[in-house]
Amino acid sequence: MRVAVVGAGVIGVTSALAVKNAFSQFEVRVFADKFSPDTTGDGSAGLWSPYLLGNTPSDKISEWGGITHRWLETFWKAGLASEIGLSLIPIYRVTHDPHGCHAPNWTKLVYGAHRLSSKELEKLNEQYKENYKDGWMFVTYTAEPVRLLPWLTKRFLEAGGKLRNRKIYALSELIDDGYDLIINCSGLGARELVGDNTVIPIRGQVVRVTAPWVMHGFLEDDDHGNYIIPNFDSVVLGGTHQENDFDCTPRKEDSEFIRNGCCRILPSLKSVEERKKWVGFRPSRPQIRIEAEVIGSPKGREVMVLEMNVIHNYGHGGSGVTLSWGCALDVLKIIENTKRLKSHL
Repeated sequence: MRVAVVGAGVIGVTSALAVKNAFSQFEVRVFADKFSPDTTGDGSAGLWSPYLLGNTPSDKISEWGGITHRWLETFWKAGLASEIGLSLIPIYRVTHDPHGCHAPNWTKLVYGAHRLSSKELEKLNEQYKENYKDGWMFVTYTAEPVRLLPWLTKRFLEAGGKLRNRKIYALSELIDDGYDLIINCSGLGARELVGDNTVIPIRGQVVRVTAPWVMHGFLEDDDHGNYIIPNFDSVVLGGTHQENDFDCTPRKEDSEFIRNGCCRILPSLKSVEERKKWVGFRPSRPQIRIEAEVIGSPKGREVMVLEMNVIHNYGHGGSGVTLSWGCALDVLKIIENTKRLKSHL
């Protein structure tokens, strides 16, 4: 069977690798006009922490996120951290909201998660000269896509997968080219590729700085909060989440907001060396879309190999790394279920 995966971000590459590993006899090819290090994911910090997922059911977030967290844990235990950009760091996630943070299901998946006590909040507010009303502390992974994506791509190629630098304008192109199954991991590109206007960009601007003394992450879980996330060679300062904003140029006012906010949290950042400003578009959707669809009959063939010819896997907001392997395994389930159905027809 010939399988085409559209999209070379973390969702596309994990889907392609999962399919190729599970069905070695399949011919699997990834199509994209941009590969690492030029994907949206390459600019992100790769923090495992659900973010900007709309109305996606919490049980699905926990399921996909839990699978991915355990997947990252296997790499950590296997000594592959340096190869795939994997770190294990403590995180503070706080809010100024007087109604406080709810207790999300995913806190059961990370290590040592606990809600901050009033005494801990008091100490935190004294240290940072803030007025946080609630928060959590936990330990989790960062898997930097700029390292993770090349590693996953290498595994995919070693398994016999192939890459094709080509922009796909319509899924029917691939059906006409003889592909039996298309896995649509086009992210924000789904707006044009399948006409899904519920997918919108959430613009994210960050600044990378050199600050090796920063060894924990700090996230303000507010509408206009800042965040600080250490990576291997730099620290990511953020950020923005501007809906329906297609401006890919770093803005001076956003850089000032990021720098001022992060220096407010950690004054030691005031004199840091700035390495890079970056803007990316998170592909947000009311709910993540993982489902099968038939979009037309292949030319010259009356019967499809499976009972569908497209599997959609997109709309992951700011949680591509967080949910990637769990969603890839859901793609496998769809294929396995339809193969079983086909064998009984």
